Amino acid sequence: MTGIRLSLLAGAGSALLLIAALGFQAAGYAPCELCILQRWPHVAAAGIAALIWLTGRVRALAVLGMIAAGAAMGLAIYHVGVEMTWWAGPAHCSGGVGDLSRMTTQDLMARLQSAPVVRCDEIAWQFMGVSMAGWNAILSAGLAGLWAVAARKGA
Repeated sequence: MTGIRLSLLAGAGSALLLIAALGFQAAGYAPCELCILQRWPHVAAAGIAALIWLTGRVRALAVLGMIAAGAAMGLAIYHVGVEMTWWAGPAHCSGGVGDLSRMTTQDLMARLQSAPVVRCDEIAWQFMGVSMAGWNAILSAGLAGLWAVAARKGA
């Protein structure tokens, strides 16, 4: 398979992951902040595949696609770690409200009322014991590998 076809396949993989994320959202699974953040590298990867299709330039652009898929994988691994409580996530999406000893009652109430509804440290859905973030990490790793092969093969 040529580098162009592999790049298009990798870009289509990112597009399918985006469609799946939007499908889950339409089905009522509201995304947390880290879920939304993981989507942007896939948008970039799909855009890079479109550029390769339009220009035929594979090597440099496929490396960028690999970086985008790697970024999606890294963000997803970070999210899995937050879900599994291996490390703390962002305080504003993991239920943290700051130093309570320095807050007035009004400050605390305002902070609680403005807190996001969807928490990053709670698993909303899982399949075979793996959360959505976990599946994104696994599939993004595969896509990064596909981009790497595309870059090596070139045009």
